[in-house]
Amino acid sequence: MPVFYNLSTTQKRDVLICALQIIRNLDDMSLTKAWQQSVARTRLFFKLLEECLVLFEFKKATEGLSTAPPSVTAEGDGLFSPKYSDLLSPAVHEYINEASRQENRVMPENGYLWQRLSPQISSPSQPYSLREALAQAHSSRMGASSRAMRESLHPILRQKLELWEENLSASVSLQVLEIVEKFSEAASIHSIATDYLKLDCITAIVMACLSRNQPVAFWKAFLPVFNNLFNRHGGTLMVRENDRFLKQVAFYLLRLAVFRNESIRRRAVIGLQILIRNSFYNFQSTARLRVMLTITLSELMSDIQVTQMRSDGCMEESGEIGRLRKSLVELAQENIAHDRLRECSISISALDAVTEGSRENRWRWGEVREVSMALLRALDAGTEHALLGPMLGVDKYAAAESYHSLAWAYAHVPDLHIMWLLHLCDAHQEMQSWAEAAQCAVAVAGVIMQALVGRSDAVWGKEHVDALKKICPMVSDLLTSDSLAAEVEGYGASKLTVDSAVKYLQLANKLFSQAELFHFCAGILELIIPVYKSRYAYGQLAKCHTSLTGIYEAILDQESSPIPFIDATYYRVGFYGECLGKLNKKEYVYREARDVRLGDIMEKLSHIYESKLDGDHTLHIIPDSRHVNADELQPGVCYLQITSVDPVMEDEDLESRKERVASHLSASIRARVFDHFLFDTPFTKNGKTQGGLEDQWKRRTVLETEGSFPALVNRLLVVKSQSREFSPIENAIGMIETRTAALRNELEEPRSSEGDQLPRLQSLQRILQGSVAVQVNSGVLGVCTAFLSGEPATRLRSQELQQLIAALLEFMAVCKRAIRVHSRLIGEEDQDFHSQLVNGFQSLTAELSHYIPAILSEL
Repeated sequence: MPVFYNLSTTQKRDVLICALQIIRNLDDMSLTKAWQQSVARTRLFFKLLEECLVLFEFKKATEGLSTAPPSVTAEGDGLFSPKYSDLLSPAVHEYINEASRQENRVMPENGYLWQRLSPQISSPSQPYSLREALAQAHSSRMGASSRAMRESLHPILRQKLELWEENLSASVSLQVLEIVEKFSEAASIHSIATDYLKLDCITAIVMACLSRNQPVAFWKAFLPVFNNLFNRHGGTLMVRENDRFLKQVAFYLLRLAVFRNESIRRRAVIGLQILIRNSFYNFQSTARLRVMLTITLSELMSDIQVTQMRSDGCMEESGEIGRLRKSLVELAQENIAHDRLRECSISISALDAVTEGSRENRWRWGEVREVSMALLRALDAGTEHALLGPMLGVDKYAAAESYHSLAWAYAHVPDLHIMWLLHLCDAHQEMQSWAEAAQCAVAVAGVIMQALVGRSDAVWGKEHVDALKKICPMVSDLLTSDSLAAEVEGYGASKLTVDSAVKYLQLANKLFSQAELFHFCAGILELIIPVYKSRYAYGQLAKCHTSLTGIYEAILDQESSPIPFIDATYYRVGFYGECLGKLNKKEYVYREARDVRLGDIMEKLSHIYESKLDGDHTLHIIPDSRHVNADELQPGVCYLQITSVDPVMEDEDLESRKERVASHLSASIRARVFDHFLFDTPFTKNGKTQGGLEDQWKRRTVLETEGSFPALVNRLLVVKSQSREFSPIENAIGMIETRTAALRNELEEPRSSEGDQLPRLQSLQRILQGSVAVQVNSGVLGVCTAFLSGEPATRLRSQELQQLIAALLEFMAVCKRAIRVHSRLIGEEDQDFHSQLVNGFQSLTAELSHYIPAILSEL
């Protein structure tokens, strides 16, 4: 072998041709003896076969059937190097001639068979014989490169040389494949010397075959050999020690699934099904293989063309992606499997996974469909991300959703899931969407915690994971124990540690602090503390508890503030118009920073979607929240309907006619996870938006989102929408009940110390001033004027009249009680204001007595 490696490329080919000629004429028993001497000599034999595949590989100048990325060929070697010398014996030349004239010659696209070569090309300067032409070119261009020699040939002779070389390459590859089949059969009965634990000779030669350019004839012969190989040795080839081999096989099969040649593409699908069958047979599951295929697909996406430019300048997915998608769909199509197996000269029972001594077929098409769907999700997410292209910097919402789609498409591969979540976290931090960025960090910590809990390798338990899911409900449930245990070369949960989980929990704590969502910070620190306790890290514990003290104080400040705390604003956005593509007729709820007003988000979204439209389309903002009938809108115009919405608390009665006020929304700082939102739309039966109290109706629309805020993205799809209408009298009663409830809540709110009395006084004064002061009495008095006098009063049902009067009496009684409490809380400086409240209350009572005489005796 040292002598062999010191030879030139041409000399090596001469030696290998001699070796192949000898092997070709050996009977099977003699060939097997070559593998019985020692493991080292067997490996040496297959090393020579690998050299054959390398040195006789045919690299076409044009696009060929290559499973490997294009490589640069050195001058004087590879594509332009001669495949033989004149030193070979006549017997070896005969081998070459037979190989080049094999029956199953490959005809290149737009090429010619030898029979079509015209005899007229022979001339003194261009001889007919290829051998004569090469000899003449060599003698006349001594010292010149092989490229120059080739280019000096007549075009038809040059074409003839390419076909000759391609057929020789095919012959060598097919002979190697035949040897692999014989070796596999001998290894199955343990009659040779080889490494039976890994079968490294087989794995190495198969990888050498797959990684080289091969003709169609090779791929047609390869699949039956591949199937026999896994039937005999699947248990060995699919063990964890052979992960690198299996991952490369998966990569090249997926690469073949992209080919334009339909025959090869279909064979790639069958090859993938053979891998799945062996996964069922040996492991009764496809979980680990699915992880491996997903990783491989991710790597393949960076190796093929994903997008291409249309004639109108827009981007679309490439033909390679289309063919790959078709292959992945066919992977799970039970109805075509038998026909495809027959096409490939494989038994229709090849996919049966029935073990010895059992009648149960472990093959499950349902699970195969899950594998197909998982790969298609990853393919679609990667394609959508590539199609966004330059819009990633303009449409931050779409960019975040793209990263989110990629993270979830790779959710069963922890490494890739974490990678895309961190990309999403960085994107949110750039937008200063602190709560969403924090949720990404929590999701990453959740992946690591699940892996650690799954292998009982941490201070955490299932209850800690559940606690984390309460902070981030979107922590992935797709990470099964099989997925977490699927250690694939370069990927796996074993790299996930307690320290890395703590790192991301601390990042989440920092980001939640920036978002002022301190109740989440407390939950995060409660998960970090057990780690420091287990390590007796008292310094870190002291820091955690100091941080907790500051967090709880911040929560108390938010709860006691007279100004309601609002962590974000929410907007419903409806999309209408064919030019909006997938967004057409969909509704989303957007979560924005607390200082973003309706005009701000209108301007922002207008800028984003105007930049996406061509000159034939325009954008129009619908300014109100009325119901939109998409069929009545103008074609060619894109419509956005943007409406401010309020989050709904868990315990809130959505059927209540009460008005919703900010103080109620901030009553519970602990409840900051929202998945229901509502907005009220005023209307009248005569078509006008606004009217008098006696004509004013209200439509309350409740939206349910796909997931809850704060989420991993800034907007969530509306999955359910319900509406309920309130009559004018219900609106009036609801307004009064709302004011009554606000006062009662203030009076009954527990105060822990005397220091809390000042905020309580300020809050009480604000509510009282809006209830009984003379200058704002028009609200209550307006209701009485509208419904308790004249013609409207005669239209009220007895029950409605009683409810209205009861609401007014209760309101005045609570006002009276609140004024008494106010008198006990104030000092000298507030006496004048208190006198104004008393006078206002007395004036209001006198006015109401004209409509409700009983009010004087009640109060």
